[in-house]
Amino acid sequence: MKKVILSIPLLLLGFVCFAQDDITICHTSTTDKFAMFASNKDFNAAHSAPRNYVHTSAEGGKMITYKCADSKDANAYLLTSNKKTDNWVIVIQEWWGLNDNIKRQSENLFTDLGNVNVLAIDMYDGKLATDRETAGKYMQEFKQERGDMIIKGALDYMGTKAKVGTVGWCFGGGQSLLASLAAGGRASACVIYYGMPTEDVERLKKLNSDVLMIWPTQDKWINKDMMDKFEANMKAAGKKLTIKSYDADHAFANPSNAMGTYNEAAAKDAYANTLAFFKARLK
Repeated sequence: MKKVILSIPLLLLGFVCFAQDDITICHTSTTDKFAMFASNKDFNAAHSAPRNYVHTSAEGGKMITYKCADSKDANAYLLTSNKKTDNWVIVIQEWWGLNDNIKRQSENLFTDLGNVNVLAIDMYDGKLATDRETAGKYMQEFKQERGDMIIKGALDYMGTKAKVGTVGWCFGGGQSLLASLAAGGRASACVIYYGMPTEDVERLKKLNSDVLMIWPTQDKWINKDMMDKFEANMKAAGKKLTIKSYDADHAFANPSNAMGTYNEAAAKDAYANTLAFFKARLK
Protein backbone atom coordinates (compact mmCIF):
# COMPACT_ATOMS: atom_id res chain seq x y z
CA MET A 1 0.00 0.00 0.00
CA LYS A 2 1.28 3.44 -0.90
CA LYS A 3 2.39 5.52 2.09
CA VAL A 4 1.77 9.25 2.14
CA ILE A 5 4.11 11.44 4.18
CA LEU A 6 2.07 14.22 5.73
CA SER A 7 4.79 16.28 7.32
CA ILE A 8 8.09 16.51 5.43
CA PRO A 9 9.40 19.35 7.63
CA LEU A 10 9.12 17.13 10.69
CA LEU A 11 11.14 14.41 9.00
CA LEU A 12 13.82 16.91 8.02
CA LEU A 13 14.04 17.94 11.66
CA GLY A 14 14.79 14.34 12.58
CA PHE A 15 11.49 13.23 14.10
CA VAL A 16 10.90 9.47 14.03
CA CYS A 17 7.75 8.44 12.20
CA PHE A 18 5.87 5.24 11.55
CA ALA A 19 3.31 4.42 8.88
CA GLN A 20 -0.26 3.41 9.58
CA ASP A 21 -2.54 2.70 6.62
CA ASP A 22 -2.39 5.74 4.30
CA ILE A 23 -0.83 8.17 6.78
CA THR A 24 2.42 8.59 8.59
CA ILE A 25 2.25 9.41 12.29
CA CYS A 26 5.17 11.15 13.97
CA HIS A 27 6.24 11.10 17.57
CA THR A 28 4.54 14.37 18.40
CA SER A 29 1.58 15.17 20.65
CA THR A 30 -1.33 12.75 20.80
CA THR A 31 -3.60 15.57 19.62
CA ASP A 32 -1.50 16.16 16.52
CA LYS A 33 -1.38 12.43 15.80
CA PHE A 34 -5.14 12.14 16.00
CA ALA A 35 -5.62 15.20 13.80
CA MET A 36 -3.58 13.45 11.10
CA PHE A 37 -6.26 10.78 10.86
CA ALA A 38 -8.62 13.39 9.40
CA SER A 39 -6.74 13.25 6.09
CA ASN A 40 -7.37 9.51 5.77
CA LYS A 41 -10.37 8.64 3.59
CA ASP A 42 -11.09 5.41 5.47
CA PHE A 43 -11.09 7.20 8.83
CA ASN A 44 -13.52 9.77 7.44
CA ALA A 45 -15.71 7.04 5.98
CA ALA A 46 -16.11 5.50 9.44
CA HIS A 47 -18.06 8.59 10.48
CA SER A 48 -21.48 9.00 8.93
CA ALA A 49 -22.91 12.52 9.00
CA PRO A 50 -24.67 12.95 12.36
CA ARG A 51 -28.41 12.53 12.48
CA ASN A 52 -30.56 15.64 12.30
CA TYR A 53 -31.56 15.85 15.96
CA VAL A 54 -32.70 18.82 18.05
CA HIS A 55 -32.32 18.29 21.78
CA THR A 56 -34.92 19.59 24.19
CA SER A 57 -33.79 19.12 27.77
CA ALA A 58 -36.07 17.40 30.25
CA GLU A 59 -33.61 18.08 33.09
CA GLY A 60 -33.06 21.83 32.83
CA GLY A 61 -29.89 21.61 30.77
CA LYS A 62 -28.66 24.94 29.45
CA MET A 63 -25.76 26.51 27.61
CA ILE A 64 -23.41 28.62 29.71
CA THR A 65 -20.11 30.45 29.33
CA TYR A 66 -17.21 30.47 31.76
CA LYS A 67 -13.89 32.26 32.04
CA CYS A 68 -10.58 30.89 30.82
CA ALA A 69 -7.07 31.96 31.76
CA ASP A 70 -6.40 33.20 28.22
CA SER A 71 -9.20 35.78 28.71
CA LYS A 72 -11.44 34.08 26.15
CA ASP A 73 -14.74 32.66 27.39
CA ALA A 74 -15.59 29.00 26.80
CA ASN A 75 -18.99 27.45 26.09
CA ALA A 76 -20.52 24.42 27.78
CA TYR A 77 -23.79 22.58 28.25
CA LEU A 78 -24.59 22.35 31.98
CA LEU A 79 -26.85 20.01 33.93
CA THR A 80 -26.98 20.55 37.70
CA SER A 81 -28.27 18.17 40.34
CA ASN A 82 -31.28 19.26 42.37
CA LYS A 83 -29.39 18.06 45.43
CA LYS A 84 -26.08 19.79 46.09
CA THR A 85 -23.17 17.55 45.15
CA ASP A 86 -19.47 17.85 44.47
CA ASN A 87 -19.60 15.04 41.91
CA TRP A 88 -18.97 16.26 38.37
CA VAL A 89 -18.67 14.62 34.96
CA ILE A 90 -16.91 16.43 32.13
CA VAL A 91 -18.22 15.29 28.75
CA ILE A 92 -16.05 15.89 25.69
CA GLN A 93 -17.37 15.90 22.16
CA GLU A 94 -16.45 13.88 19.09
CA TRP A 95 -14.94 15.62 16.07
CA TRP A 96 -18.34 17.09 15.11
CA GLY A 97 -18.34 19.59 17.97
CA LEU A 98 -20.72 20.14 20.88
CA ASN A 99 -23.88 19.25 18.96
CA ASP A 100 -27.31 18.19 20.18
CA ASN A 101 -26.34 14.52 20.05
CA ILE A 102 -23.64 15.16 22.66
CA LYS A 103 -26.13 17.14 24.74
CA ARG A 104 -28.42 14.10 24.64
CA GLN A 105 -25.57 11.79 25.69
CA SER A 106 -24.77 14.19 28.53
CA GLU A 107 -28.36 14.21 29.70
CA ASN A 108 -28.49 10.42 29.61
CA LEU A 109 -25.44 10.28 31.88
CA PHE A 110 -26.93 12.91 34.17
CA THR A 111 -30.21 11.02 34.52
CA ASP A 112 -28.77 7.53 34.81
CA LEU A 113 -25.95 8.37 37.23
CA GLY A 114 -27.89 10.63 39.59
CA ASN A 115 -26.17 12.75 42.22
CA VAL A 116 -23.86 14.39 39.66
CA ASN A 117 -23.47 17.63 37.80
CA VAL A 118 -22.56 17.29 34.12
CA LEU A 119 -20.61 19.79 32.05
CA ALA A 120 -20.26 19.10 28.32
CA ILE A 121 -17.48 21.40 27.17
CA ASP A 122 -17.16 22.96 23.72
CA MET A 123 -13.64 22.35 22.43
CA TYR A 124 -14.36 24.05 19.09
CA ASP A 125 -15.55 27.39 20.53
CA GLY A 126 -18.97 27.31 18.92
CA LYS A 127 -18.09 25.65 15.62
CA LEU A 128 -20.22 22.68 14.55
CA ALA A 129 -19.65 20.28 11.68
CA THR A 130 -22.39 18.40 9.85
CA ASP A 131 -20.18 16.73 7.23
CA ARG A 132 -16.92 14.78 7.36
CA GLU A 133 -14.86 17.34 5.47
CA THR A 134 -15.71 20.14 7.89
CA ALA A 135 -15.26 17.91 10.91
CA GLY A 136 -11.81 16.91 9.68
CA LYS A 137 -10.94 20.55 9.07
CA TYR A 138 -11.98 21.56 12.59
CA MET A 139 -10.09 18.67 14.17
CA GLN A 140 -6.93 19.59 12.27
CA GLU A 141 -7.31 23.27 13.19
CA PHE A 142 -7.77 22.51 16.89
CA LYS A 143 -5.00 23.86 19.11
CA GLN A 144 -4.25 21.89 22.26
CA GLU A 145 -3.16 25.06 24.03
CA ARG A 146 -6.69 26.40 23.69
CA GLY A 147 -8.14 23.03 24.64
CA ASP A 148 -6.06 23.05 27.82
CA MET A 149 -7.46 26.47 28.68
CA ILE A 150 -11.03 25.25 28.12
CA ILE A 151 -10.43 22.24 30.37
CA LYS A 152 -8.73 24.30 33.08
CA GLY A 153 -11.55 26.84 32.97
CA ALA A 154 -14.08 24.03 33.42
CA LEU A 155 -12.17 22.71 36.42
CA ASP A 156 -12.03 26.19 37.93
CA TYR A 157 -15.79 26.51 37.38
CA MET A 158 -16.37 23.27 39.30
CA GLY A 159 -14.30 24.37 42.27
CA THR A 160 -11.57 22.88 44.40
CA LYS A 161 -13.87 20.38 46.17
CA ALA A 162 -15.09 18.74 42.99
CA LYS A 163 -14.74 15.00 42.41
CA VAL A 164 -14.32 14.81 38.66
CA GLY A 165 -15.09 12.09 36.15
CA THR A 166 -14.32 12.56 32.47
CA VAL A 167 -15.63 10.88 29.33
CA GLY A 168 -15.13 11.45 25.63
CA TRP A 169 -15.43 9.74 22.27
CA CYS A 170 -12.96 9.63 19.37
CA PHE A 171 -11.24 13.07 19.44
CA GLY A 172 -12.84 13.57 22.86
CA GLY A 173 -11.52 10.25 24.15
CA GLY A 174 -7.93 11.45 24.13
CA GLN A 175 -9.08 14.75 25.61
CA SER A 176 -10.82 12.85 28.41
CA LEU A 177 -7.47 11.51 29.59
CA LEU A 178 -5.87 14.96 29.33
CA ALA A 179 -8.74 16.41 31.37
CA SER A 180 -8.26 13.82 34.11
CA LEU A 181 -4.55 14.61 34.17
CA ALA A 182 -5.34 18.32 34.44
CA ALA A 183 -7.77 17.65 37.31
CA GLY A 184 -4.92 16.39 39.51
CA GLY A 185 -6.17 15.23 42.89
CA ARG A 186 -9.77 15.98 41.95
CA ALA A 187 -9.77 13.31 39.23
CA SER A 188 -11.88 10.30 40.22
CA ALA A 189 -12.72 8.41 37.03
CA CYS A 190 -11.67 8.58 33.38
CA VAL A 191 -13.53 6.92 30.51
CA ILE A 192 -12.07 6.84 27.02
CA TYR A 193 -14.10 5.71 24.02
CA TYR A 194 -11.68 4.78 21.20
CA GLY A 195 -9.49 7.82 21.81
CA MET A 196 -5.74 8.19 21.46
CA PRO A 197 -4.05 7.86 24.86
CA THR A 198 -1.12 9.82 26.22
CA GLU A 199 2.15 7.90 25.81
CA ASP A 200 4.29 9.80 28.33
CA VAL A 201 4.80 7.41 31.26
CA GLU A 202 6.11 10.18 33.51
CA ARG A 203 2.97 12.17 32.86
CA LEU A 204 0.76 9.13 33.44
CA LYS A 205 2.40 8.69 36.84
CA LYS A 206 0.64 11.91 37.88
CA LEU A 207 -2.80 10.54 37.02
CA ASN A 208 -5.04 10.32 40.08
CA SER A 209 -7.90 8.29 38.60
CA ASP A 210 -8.51 4.80 37.28
CA VAL A 211 -9.13 4.56 33.54
CA LEU A 212 -11.76 2.63 31.59
CA MET A 213 -10.89 2.21 27.93
CA ILE A 214 -13.74 1.24 25.60
CA TRP A 215 -11.98 -0.38 22.67
CA PRO A 216 -13.48 -1.77 19.43
CA THR A 217 -11.19 -4.49 18.14
CA GLN A 218 -11.92 -3.65 14.48
CA ASP A 219 -10.60 -0.11 14.94
CA LYS A 220 -7.77 0.45 12.44
CA TRP A 221 -6.58 3.64 14.12
CA ILE A 222 -6.82 3.01 17.85
CA ASN A 223 -5.48 -0.43 17.08
CA LYS A 224 -4.10 -3.37 19.06
CA ASP A 225 -0.50 -2.15 18.96
CA MET A 226 -1.61 1.17 20.41
CA MET A 227 -3.71 -0.54 23.07
CA ASP A 228 -0.87 -2.88 24.04
CA LYS A 229 1.44 0.11 24.40
CA PHE A 230 -1.08 2.03 26.50
CA GLU A 231 -1.57 -1.00 28.75
CA ALA A 232 2.20 -1.34 29.19
CA ASN A 233 2.60 2.39 29.87
CA MET A 234 -0.15 2.43 32.47
CA LYS A 235 1.41 -0.60 34.17
CA ALA A 236 4.81 1.13 34.16
CA ALA A 237 3.18 4.21 35.67
CA GLY A 238 1.54 2.10 38.40
CA LYS A 239 -1.98 3.05 37.33
CA LYS A 240 -5.12 0.95 36.98
CA LEU A 241 -6.49 0.47 33.48
CA THR A 242 -9.58 -1.55 32.58
CA ILE A 243 -10.07 -2.36 28.90
CA LYS A 244 -13.49 -3.40 27.65
CA SER A 245 -13.15 -4.86 24.17
CA TYR A 246 -15.95 -5.12 21.62
CA ASP A 247 -16.17 -6.81 18.24
CA ALA A 248 -17.03 -3.50 16.62
CA ASP A 249 -15.47 -0.65 14.68
CA HIS A 250 -14.49 2.94 15.40
CA ALA A 251 -17.45 5.19 16.38
CA PHE A 252 -19.55 2.13 17.21
CA ALA A 253 -21.10 3.83 20.27
CA ASN A 254 -22.49 6.85 18.45
CA PRO A 255 -26.23 6.43 17.79
CA SER A 256 -26.11 9.33 15.32
CA ASN A 257 -23.76 7.16 13.25
CA ALA A 258 -26.56 4.69 12.49
CA MET A 259 -25.76 4.59 8.78
CA GLY A 260 -22.11 3.83 9.53
CA THR A 261 -20.48 1.70 12.21
CA TYR A 262 -23.00 2.10 15.06
CA ASN A 263 -23.42 -1.20 16.92
CA GLU A 264 -26.43 -1.00 19.21
CA ALA A 265 -25.72 -4.09 21.33
CA ALA A 266 -22.07 -3.17 21.89
CA ALA A 267 -22.97 0.46 22.56
CA LYS A 268 -25.50 -0.50 25.23
CA ASP A 269 -23.02 -2.79 26.96
CA ALA A 270 -20.27 -0.15 26.82
CA TYR A 271 -22.65 2.42 28.28
CA ALA A 272 -23.61 0.03 31.11
CA ASN A 273 -19.92 -0.43 31.89
CA THR A 274 -19.41 3.33 31.82
CA LEU A 275 -22.24 3.87 34.31
CA ALA A 276 -20.92 1.17 36.64
CA PHE A 277 -17.40 2.61 36.45
CA PHE A 278 -18.57 6.12 37.33
CA LYS A 279 -20.98 4.99 40.05
CA ALA A 280 -18.21 3.07 41.82
CA ARG A 281 -15.99 6.17 41.89
CA LEU A 282 -18.40 9.09 42.19
CA LYS A 283 -20.25 8.29 45.40
